[in-house]
Amino acid sequence: MPPQPTPPSTMPKNFNFFHGHRKPTHNRPTARGGLLPNRQTLNPNHNHQHATSNFDLEKWNPEQSVSTPSPRLSPSQHYFAVAQTLSPIARYIVDSFRKHKRWGPPVVAELNKLRRVTPKLVAEVLKVQSDPIISSKFFHWAGKQKGYKHDFASYNAFAYCLNRNNQFRAADQVPELMNMQGKPPTEKQFEILIRMHSDANRGLRVYYVYEKMKKFGVNPRVFLYNRIMDTLVKTNHLDLSLSVYNDFKNDGLIEEGITFMILIKGLCKEGRIEEALKLINQMRKLCKPDVFAYTAMIRILISEQNLNGCLRIWEEMVSDKIQPDAMAYTTLIMGLCKGNRVEKGFEFFKEMKQKRYLIDRNIYGSLIEGFVNEGKVGMACDLLKDLIDSGYRADLLIYNHLIKGLCNMKHVNKAHKLFYVTIEEDLQPNFETINPILLSYAESKKFNEFLKFLEQIQGLGFRVFDDLVKFFSLMVEKKDKILMALEVFDNLKQNGYHNVPIYNILIRALYEIKEVKRAITLFQELKEPDSFTYSNVLSCFIEIGDIHEACTCYNKIKEMSLLPSIDAYVSLVHGLCKIGEIDAAFELVKECLGNSGNTPREFKYTLRIIDICRANDAKKVMDVICEMVEDGCGVDDVICCAVISGMCKYGTIEEGRKVFLLMRECKMVTESDLVVYDDLLVDHMKKKTADLVISGLKFFGLESKLKAKGSNLLPS
Repeated sequence: MPPQPTPPSTMPKNFNFFHGHRKPTHNRPTARGGLLPNRQTLNPNHNHQHATSNFDLEKWNPEQSVSTPSPRLSPSQHYFAVAQTLSPIARYIVDSFRKHKRWGPPVVAELNKLRRVTPKLVAEVLKVQSDPIISSKFFHWAGKQKGYKHDFASYNAFAYCLNRNNQFRAADQVPELMNMQGKPPTEKQFEILIRMHSDANRGLRVYYVYEKMKKFGVNPRVFLYNRIMDTLVKTNHLDLSLSVYNDFKNDGLIEEGITFMILIKGLCKEGRIEEALKLINQMRKLCKPDVFAYTAMIRILISEQNLNGCLRIWEEMVSDKIQPDAMAYTTLIMGLCKGNRVEKGFEFFKEMKQKRYLIDRNIYGSLIEGFVNEGKVGMACDLLKDLIDSGYRADLLIYNHLIKGLCNMKHVNKAHKLFYVTIEEDLQPNFETINPILLSYAESKKFNEFLKFLEQIQGLGFRVFDDLVKFFSLMVEKKDKILMALEVFDNLKQNGYHNVPIYNILIRALYEIKEVKRAITLFQELKEPDSFTYSNVLSCFIEIGDIHEACTCYNKIKEMSLLPSIDAYVSLVHGLCKIGEIDAAFELVKECLGNSGNTPREFKYTLRIIDICRANDAKKVMDVICEMVEDGCGVDDVICCAVISGMCKYGTIEEGRKVFLLMRECKMVTESDLVVYDDLLVDHMKKKTADLVISGLKFFGLESKLKAKGSNLLPS
């Protein structure tokens, strides 16, 4: 008789551990099994739906890891993402660190609940730690446990943890710690440190670890020697790299091709070609350098603009019977063109043609640009024809160079035709395309053609006014073309091509070449000037001595709730100081310092001079002025007026005169200046004294009596 099945129990079974997913509720968060759940709370207002997402290859990132914090995750969410990768006990330890946030008796008490820790567990915890202090404390606590000894994995994890948290100097001491604890470091531990410093481009730290490695009697392998030398070369420590190479030879190791190439590239970068050639000769005894090695040398020499050394290495490659490939030719030709040796580059270009190499369009572009810069536009046009015959389509940059070259050779009609070729090719020409044509029409004074061309490009969708602003900005950069720009603008504004930015550019340029009256005339034409216009023309009014109009411009800017430019502040302060309005001038100085970031140092010294006048000591004031002169600031009206203002406010006339006498002895002012500043000092002191008397009379209520007597002290 077969055995009967056991009847099902009516009582539910109680399990001690839950494995798998349980249904979440508001009072019971999601649990995913294990000793320590992830404890991720749920939003009670959120409707949970288990949506299945299909795998999308385009969104897949193979480098993404759960240990990498996502920018969208909060710290707690990141912790739970990391915790999922840990074992239960490691998760318990990390969770205790997270709860207490610092090492102390509560953390130690929770750790003591563990029966034992293993080196594997210590390494697992250290791999995810972001606090170097807690990591160090935990590492040393684990080492004190009964029967525990760190292994290489835990030491390595400790070093990685310290370096990851920018404690690389402490990580460098791990080999000493290993040696003290009876675990002499091997080459692997030093390799870890060297790789860390190498990735961070810390060349001197790499050499420091290398020296420590030698003290411990550990000899690097060829691979590690190469890594050390490569890092030292990349961080510009070539001499240290050569000393490491000497140790390499003394250890009896045999070089690899990469060993030679590291040193040769470093020597090429430093321009030590003869030493590089000697190493190439040594390299031939073991392995013959190939075309890729020579191309790498040439590329480094070109980056350092050492074209003679570049040609020397090329000759060495040819004598070594190495056939250069298309990449080697491309690197050399483009480097020669950038170094203004286009004729030499063209010779190598013809060699490529003879060898039937595939010539890149960038080579044509470099040669065309080089020939245009040397004024050989015919050669550049021939190259364009060769480019098109080879089956290439010229890009906009090539056409821009050719248009510029044709305009420089006064062939503006041909440049105009080439411009329409760019339109037909749908290359979307830009300002760099049309600027040479506009400039050529302006220089030849063909203003009708200039206007027609503007109408044409406006019909093609160009933003003409923006381009004109750029055009005039480039023209006025050369002082000899400012008046030409003004003549062009006079013809343009008659046809409606004018705006405020162009006026501002020309007003500023005319002021710089001392054509102040023309600048003011332009300003008077404007109906709605902006703050930049007022700032520019303010300096022009100061130049002709019209302080009243300059102050009007300043007030217009303030009415717009804007600030004048720094140059406008400087001009207005100098103008006010010249007419003796010292108090108003230094109010502007304070305003400029309070509202502007890049203020002139002269303004900062004026306030310091006024403040040092509190001591009423001419020598102390003179010390500040001498310091200012050493700092590169000159002595002008503003500085002298600062002395007058400070002495009239805090000092005496006698000390003020002593300051000017000391300045005369140092040849900072002339005899005539001394007379002028003395009169200003006396007049300003009288004004300050009168102001004090009037303030006192107003305070005591005597103003009405003096008015009745017709006192001259009170203003009418």
